[in-house]
Amino acid sequence: MSAAIIDGKAFAEKLRERVAGAASAFSDQTGRKPGLAVVLVGEDPASQVYVRSKGKATVAAGMESFEHKLPDTTSEADLIALVERLNADDRVDGILVQLPLPKGVDDKAVIAAINPAKDVDGFHVANAGRLAVGEEALVPCTPLGSLMLLKDRLGDLSGLEAVVIGRSNIVGKPMAQLLLQENCTVTIAHSRTKNLPEVVRRGDIVVAAVGRAEMVKADWLKPGATVIDVGINRVPAAEEGKTRLVGDVAFKEASEVAGAITPVPGGAGPMTIAVLLRNTLVAAHARVGLAPPEGL
Repeated sequence: MSAAIIDGKAFAEKLRERVAGAASAFSDQTGRKPGLAVVLVGEDPASQVYVRSKGKATVAAGMESFEHKLPDTTSEADLIALVERLNADDRVDGILVQLPLPKGVDDKAVIAAINPAKDVDGFHVANAGRLAVGEEALVPCTPLGSLMLLKDRLGDLSGLEAVVIGRSNIVGKPMAQLLLQENCTVTIAHSRTKNLPEVVRRGDIVVAAVGRAEMVKADWLKPGATVIDVGINRVPAAEEGKTRLVGDVAFKEASEVAGAITPVPGGAGPMTIAVLLRNTLVAAHARVGLAPPEGL
């Protein structure tokens, strides 16, 4: 068996196109563009690259991008004060504070300060609670993007057994909630799970989000399983001094067992920014009392 490749990059591009069309319609209706504010504290290189990508994608989708770059000496109080100003800014529909934050700044306190209606990362406890009880909520971008890829590949997920490896608040837990809403039977596996390969092997769907390079091997997978690899890990490349990106799944060998699988890079990763734009647009509609855009 050779697994079908789930092309997250192509799906994300189509989603961005739909978002751009809906953003244009929003602007025509309201006289302003949807606005996304991104806050970066410190000089973390990976975060800087990610924030630049978000800014470019926001503008390309016909939205306003408000970037706030602060030194790593910024206090928690000053950061929360900025968040509160963004909460009150009618031009801003979505607020994203880039993680990780510098030492001494409590990320939970900062996230709690964000207006849940503008929490386009979906990390606020109010949105997490709404998701948990099945109410409308802004949902974390990577899990929602992963669900879109699964539904595009499999259609109706009802009755399938899903195993989510990882229990983070950012990916694992919201992923499990989304799969439950699709009527899957869901198991959350983690570092303390006994007989982990055996548990994973039950999954018709496997979502790997543990941050351990190529941990999930071929013999962990049920033949024909659909595998979403959320992991992004940098490991040494064959060429001395170089590195390469790999996921949490041993892609080459897993591809001989799985029915479909996301590559790394080019799988779940591109969906994150595309869904961020989608969430911003949904938040913008809700804030002005418009029905959510169709097809997103």
